[in-house]
Amino acid sequence: MPPTPSASPPAQAHAQRMNRVLDHIDRHLDQPLDLAALAAVAHFSPYHFHRLFAAWMGETLGDYLRRRRLEVAALMLAGKRQTPVLTVALEVGFGSGEALARAFKLHFGQSPSAWRRATPQRWAAELQARFRNPGQAERKPDQAPDAAWPEHGRSHPQEERPMQVSIQQLPATRVAYMRHIGPYGPDVARFWSETFLPWRAAQGLEQAACFGIGHDDPSVARPDKCRYDACVAVPADFKAAAAVSLAELPGGRYAVARFEGRGSDISRAWTELLRDWLPASGLQIDGRPCFEHYPPGARHDPATGVFECEICIPVR
Repeated sequence: MPPTPSASPPAQAHAQRMNRVLDHIDRHLDQPLDLAALAAVAHFSPYHFHRLFAAWMGETLGDYLRRRRLEVAALMLAGKRQTPVLTVALEVGFGSGEALARAFKLHFGQSPSAWRRATPQRWAAELQARFRNPGQAERKPDQAPDAAWPEHGRSHPQEERPMQVSIQQLPATRVAYMRHIGPYGPDVARFWSETFLPWRAAQGLEQAACFGIGHDDPSVARPDKCRYDACVAVPADFKAAAAVSLAELPGGRYAVARFEGRGSDISRAWTELLRDWLPASGLQIDGRPCFEHYPPGARHDPATGVFECEICIPVR
């Protein structure tokens, strides 16, 4: 997990360089990614980079690359129902549909086509399981402070209300972000309240828009490998300290759904948007990240835990 702002400057700089590598990998999955090139991205010696990466991520570079390619392929198969398996394979760096199929079956226990066919039933089962057993993210009131941001992963039934979705052209946004690696849920809420929000306040950015980006689907990736970025919009001349990294949140066409509820409800909103609204819309999700947008002045009621945000899904 990336260090907090109180960590030593060398540790913070190390985290920043490693996160640069992870971001580079996700942007270039369709290309060859050799050790020397990735070491250069982080300005590490190729001789030491493999060991440094394994120590940081808990898996070798080769295992990480294979896992990310397969996880992204799984998401594409679920979200891009009409895209041929061969196209998916090439977009995540496999040389053929057969190569993807072999690796996919070893990792997920079924073929890419079977995974795609089972997507509606799998999403429905995951949503039902959250309602039956929300225990992963449950906590006692004194185990974590109340946070202004959702506890991703918790879910309880709420009253049915129609999802308000609009198609919008969003601008590209320069953001400063801190990365949390580990399970979604209360840990993410604590990361916001104890680490990111104090840093944001110290920078005088309380009135800037914030964004939450969960890079990994916990139903596909191992929870301890999930990456979450807490982001805040920054001006073009903003200089990042070692505790944070800078990135550009891509602009373009997004499906934007307004959410108002508790942290325990937002995973349900995400599931319904992807499971029900997206297939019926005739649109397809593309490779840009999905995110939650917290506009300046977004409502949050500490007494009830109710907050508002916009769920944004890139579409074409």
